[in-house]
Amino acid sequence: MPTMNAEPRQTLLRKPPWLKVPPPYAGQSHGVRKTLAGLKLHTVCREAACPNIAECFASGTATFLILGNICTRNCRYCNIAHGLPTTADQTEPARLAAAVAEMNIRYVVITSVTRDDLADGGAKVFSDCIRTLRESRPSCKIEVLIPDFGGNPEALQTVIEAGPDVINHNIEVAASLYPQLRPQGDYRRSLDLLKSISQTSRVSKSGFMVGFGETRDDLTRLMDDLASVSCERLTIGQYQQPSRRHWPVKKYYPPEEFTELKSIALAMGFRHVEAGPRVRSSYHAAKAEND
Repeated sequence: MPTMNAEPRQTLLRKPPWLKVPPPYAGQSHGVRKTLAGLKLHTVCREAACPNIAECFASGTATFLILGNICTRNCRYCNIAHGLPTTADQTEPARLAAAVAEMNIRYVVITSVTRDDLADGGAKVFSDCIRTLRESRPSCKIEVLIPDFGGNPEALQTVIEAGPDVINHNIEVAASLYPQLRPQGDYRRSLDLLKSISQTSRVSKSGFMVGFGETRDDLTRLMDDLASVSCERLTIGQYQQPSRRHWPVKKYYPPEEFTELKSIALAMGFRHVEAGPRVRSSYHAAKAEND
């Protein structure tokens, strides 16, 4: 039985005005929802309660969540259920390709829950999805947002050889917060994975959220660490507490602070940076192709 992250009840920090702007796309995403439901596909947009879901669905885009919707890990900020996942569905690559065709997507993002129960962490399913899309829609750009595969280099190589255009692995939070927020993750392992990606012809990408209680020095070190492994693209967004049971928001960063962080990142050598209160790892992902 899947369970949700548990945290004692607490008083939620009041959201600032810049996060209270109502989405202008509500009610315009029925077609996308119908397609996803008909093909029995999951999206991280819904499972993780992304604040940009209405905008992305209205524009006919989605970040597909493969390998089920139950994660084997329990990060304390994440809204995705955790527990014992079901068996991987071998028909998923074909159904995903059908959805991409029906939605006429030109830039697709594929991610997954973490599957520590699988020997390869689900790498073969990622590979099958990429190869199926390459055959059915060769002009479609493919970005994958992968877990750390438990540090398994063969699993990573399986994904690399399938030929995605961009390989993203989110570092998520500052190193000092890993023991509290990502107890099953490993900061150095994630950096090593990104370094391996950067040593290939694939575009490397990562992202993190702010507002957990990190310091500016923590963020500077984090960006410096990502730059040191030649990460090319970066996303920075505001953590928004999904429920009272999740890790509390310690600070809401104003838009001007995101502008400052973007400037710092660009000065460090990142080729493309998306930074803002509503930014998530796949938000406006296709824009980077024009840089």
